[in-house]
Amino acid sequence: MSNIIEITDFTAPELDIYARLSENQLAHVYEPQAGLFIAESPNVVERALNAGYEPVSFLLEPKHINGEAKRLLERCPDVPVYTAALDVLTKLTGFALTRGVLCAMRRRNLPTIESVCAGARRIAVLENVMNPTNVGAIFRSAAALNMDAVLLTPACSDPLYRRASRVSMGTVFQVPWTYFGKKSTSWPEQGIADLKAMGFKTAAMALSDNSVSIDDPALMAEEKLAIILGTEGDGLAETTIADCDYTVKIPMTHGVDSLNVAAASAVAFWQLGKKQAK
Repeated sequence: MSNIIEITDFTAPELDIYARLSENQLAHVYEPQAGLFIAESPNVVERALNAGYEPVSFLLEPKHINGEAKRLLERCPDVPVYTAALDVLTKLTGFALTRGVLCAMRRRNLPTIESVCAGARRIAVLENVMNPTNVGAIFRSAAALNMDAVLLTPACSDPLYRRASRVSMGTVFQVPWTYFGKKSTSWPEQGIADLKAMGFKTAAMALSDNSVSIDDPALMAEEKLAIILGTEGDGLAETTIADCDYTVKIPMTHGVDSLNVAAASAVAFWQLGKKQAK
């Protein structure tokens, strides 16, 4: 393949996107237009391609050219493919690669909340979930357990960050998502008002004595439901809980009073997504 380029110069500018730009810098590299992100592992790259994301270049071990990345490279015959041994790639990127394949891809402009929620019956809302591992795990559960969309507040970790998309197994490219607006009043006041205007009842997942069980019949019967999950540690803000239609608690045993937000999301999506699954 004529597009295979062996890395001989670490300082080559075309490698900046892998070696010298942070993920935040990549996201804003073409402002005001959409920037770049890095997809890691063949499975994640394939799901991004299937979703229509445009590849800019690949970075991979030589063994993957005719191995795990072969079908991906065949789909992208004109895209540059930079290659080097795994220890060289690890030194270049600063982290150990998962299955030795990276792909730089162009972001797309984010859709509106209204377009993401059009036709949706069950959606997840993430309030200030800042750990990319948790964001990725929540997306994977959302895809598996009948959530139609995910909405994020501005302080949430970016679902397209390398670790988030990898932990999600590429489901960030399958579940529709977007952010609430960047203005300070966009959440919770305006955000919850917008959800209610679209016909959603809102369910705050929170530890509160003033709560209903996750299998509450009225909650389960809601036609359109937004399941709202809070930041690691502190959970949802009191103002958010106060503005929601329901406060919902997961019953637990053995003195356990809380779950990691990603684990809680899986339980909530499983129970509250049942109506949609029927």
